[in-house]
Amino acid sequence: MNNAKGNKPVIDKWRIRFIYILIAIVFGFYTLKLFTVQIINGNYYLEQSEDNRTNEINIQTERGIIMDRNGVVLARNVASYNVTITPADLPGDPTVNPLPGAIQEIYRELSPLIDIPVSNGVLNDDTVKLFTPCYTDFGIAEIVIIQDTNAPYTAVNVACDIDKETAMIISEKATDWPGVGIKIEPIREYPTGDMTSEIIGFLGPIPATQEEYYREEGFVTDRDKVGYAGVESTLNDILAGKNGKRVVEVDVAGKEIRDLEPPVDPIPGNNVKLTIDTRLQAATKAALIGEIQWWNRYFNTIRSSNGVAIAVNPKTGEVLAMVSYPTFENNRMAKYIPAYYYNQLLADPLTPLFNHAISAEHPPGSVFKLSTAIGVMNEGVVTPNQSLTCPGKITITEKYSPNDPGYEREYVCYDELGHGQVSYTRAIALSCDIYFYKVGGGYAGEVDEGLGIDRLAEYAKALSYGQATGIELPGEAEGLIPTSAWKRINMSENWSTGDTYIAAMGQGYVLSTALQVVESAAIIANDGVYMQPTLVREVLDSDGNVIQSFTPKVKWDITKDPLITVFDENGIATEEKKTVAPWVIDLTQEGMRKVVADTEGTAHNYLNNIIINGKEIPVAGKTGTAEYCDNVAQEKGLCIPGSWPTHSWFVGYAPYDDPEIAVVAFVYNGGEGASVAGPIARKVFEAYFELKAIDAGEPEVVEEIE
Repeated sequence: MNNAKGNKPVIDKWRIRFIYILIAIVFGFYTLKLFTVQIINGNYYLEQSEDNRTNEINIQTERGIIMDRNGVVLARNVASYNVTITPADLPGDPTVNPLPGAIQEIYRELSPLIDIPVSNGVLNDDTVKLFTPCYTDFGIAEIVIIQDTNAPYTAVNVACDIDKETAMIISEKATDWPGVGIKIEPIREYPTGDMTSEIIGFLGPIPATQEEYYREEGFVTDRDKVGYAGVESTLNDILAGKNGKRVVEVDVAGKEIRDLEPPVDPIPGNNVKLTIDTRLQAATKAALIGEIQWWNRYFNTIRSSNGVAIAVNPKTGEVLAMVSYPTFENNRMAKYIPAYYYNQLLADPLTPLFNHAISAEHPPGSVFKLSTAIGVMNEGVVTPNQSLTCPGKITITEKYSPNDPGYEREYVCYDELGHGQVSYTRAIALSCDIYFYKVGGGYAGEVDEGLGIDRLAEYAKALSYGQATGIELPGEAEGLIPTSAWKRINMSENWSTGDTYIAAMGQGYVLSTALQVVESAAIIANDGVYMQPTLVREVLDSDGNVIQSFTPKVKWDITKDPLITVFDENGIATEEKKTVAPWVIDLTQEGMRKVVADTEGTAHNYLNNIIINGKEIPVAGKTGTAEYCDNVAQEKGLCIPGSWPTHSWFVGYAPYDDPEIAVVAFVYNGGEGASVAGPIARKVFEAYFELKAIDAGEPEVVEEIE
């Protein structure tokens, strides 16, 4: 409104107050906002600011080396040469490099060297999301554009694992090709390949289910690898080491300015020296595969395609060789795991990724009779000199309960003519079925009360069956030692008389791994002492200093540790436990020696008279021919009553008087144990003692042929 006297405009006071209030509100708002940002949320924004200006760089460590007992390298790290481009360092500024088209010239010269086109593919949201360095169809230009958008000062892999000669050429071009470089990364190499792959295993990317754990341990989930099989898996914590780190200051584009903290150097993984001898491993694998192929040629058909051979030191528990056939080539998975190859292995019905030595469960057949033998002798079912009649065939009454009238059932020996009078050691030597039927389940007129399944189970478990051994490998199976209670719970049926007869033979529900079989013989060879089986001999630091040396570990001694449950006269388990008498072990050893030494022994023709450098190597053992009817046999129509297919087994040790090595040989669908598995074991024994003579510097003895 105008003033009447001077006609000057007069602002209403309420307008002035409104303006003051508005200004106060604005200043108040910004003051409050500033107070909130700087005081209330000051620490939060300070942390954000620090995060924006700092970057933590993870420095990859080096995985430990794996060697055999003699220092032969089984797994090591080799250099992988990757071609990288840092977009920010390319010649894009005319004041720095006025050469027109300099970047395109670099791309054109680089392209034929790494076999990647200069330009290829269309960039859009979908294709960029799927982009993975080194595993893409994009050309060089597209890869650089993606990296320039995300992190221009960070090098991106354009080509991975190029050959060393090409890497040298590119390195020499460093001054002419700014921004292009060579990054060296370690990858795993397995010099012995599929000869030891079932033991060593391979590496793979960190599984999604374990990402959180490994991130907390300082590993990078999309870069670092962990063990997927073999000792690479079980010893991963020993081999992996610890990554280092740098904390650096960066500008808004991500360019490094300076270190904010002293760098933390990576700690290399420890090296591991295994117990196996690569030379014996090679000989064992050759013996197993050679025997399988010989019999396949003999029958002019693929009769068998898988098997196992293991050698251990019974006095120390050291695994000297472990062969699972078929297996896989772990070098094909050293850089990355090819999907086609991995799926091929998974689809293979012979399961090459499966370590048959520790994970496959099979009926052990007659090699299991050693458990029955020790049980019946220790329980006094028969006396050492007592002979039982083997007529070749017997008839028993199959019962499921004491009051069951039952029905008659025939049980035959593999020798239908019978073995006549058979004592304890002769029964082991001949592997007489009738003898073990009678002592296992009883037989009117000769054996009033057999060992029975529940007592048999106690002795089998004392000889390593029915539980994992604890070997340093993943996927070990426990096998199965049935009891009467087990059958009621799992089969909803009472235990029958015939079940005991069959179980005493290592058939029926009884299942075991090859490692358990060889450990059972190793316990007997070692006078009842069960040594913890192991693959680890030494752990060394990166400088070669021993930080953990092998010490043999006793799991138990069946002659001193009361492991065997005592059952009362009604067959009820008591709390009392007992041991195995040492003389029972001695007598069983005698029987195992007769298997090879006596002319009527089942392995006499195959393992007797092993002579190395003029010295005889006395062997003791046990053959096994185990009937089976699994899903494979059913699909092939092989499960014919009275003529089932059989697996081949042999287990033994040498020298008989001072055991150094125990060996098991197993051939799936191999037929007779003595003639198929026996020769494999013989070759392993021969290889071991020949290598021992070579290492001792013994002169070779050449026998004259008259």
